[in-house]
Amino acid sequence: MSDIPMHIIHLDQDDPKKCTARAMERAGTVTVHNHVRGAPRRGFLLDPSAGIVLGPEDINLINRGAAIVGLDCSWKQLKPSMDAILKNTKLEPRTLPLVLPANPVSWGKPGRLSTAEAMALCAAIMGRREQAELMLQPFRFGKEFLELNAEPIAAYLACSTNSEVIETQWSFFDQP
Repeated sequence: MSDIPMHIIHLDQDDPKKCTARAMERAGTVTVHNHVRGAPRRGFLLDPSAGIVLGPEDINLINRGAAIVGLDCSWKQLKPSMDAILKNTKLEPRTLPLVLPANPVSWGKPGRLSTAEAMALCAAIMGRREQAELMLQPFRFGKEFLELNAEPIAAYLACSTNSEVIETQWSFFDQP
């Protein structure tokens, strides 16, 4: 099974010292784009407000070479940034199932993942565990992230539909 093409649109809105996207770029595990124009046109855009979760129904497209695109921007600038990307690409928006972040800024706050954690989660739930581990290698919290979320990741992998992934997350986290 080949690695998933991983791309990040980087808008330089956050503290460069805490930027996990640039660290992954230096490690060679993602391709970073400073403009939407350079991003892939086919695949999935990680969007926390998408309403459709990334899951088993997306694996066929991933196995045919579709990319996963993350957005590295300030949470405060998320909506206008997402709107601009979706307007200029044919990427399909997807949200991620809940897991706990292990990064020091958002540790333990469900869903508040760093860019590295979000991209690694995509790889893990698409059956690319080795790719996820490689993506998290540059970070002290990387191994902890996968250990902390081992049970939900295994449960998400066992699901057969995206809807089942949504239902499964509520066995680990409180439903809002």
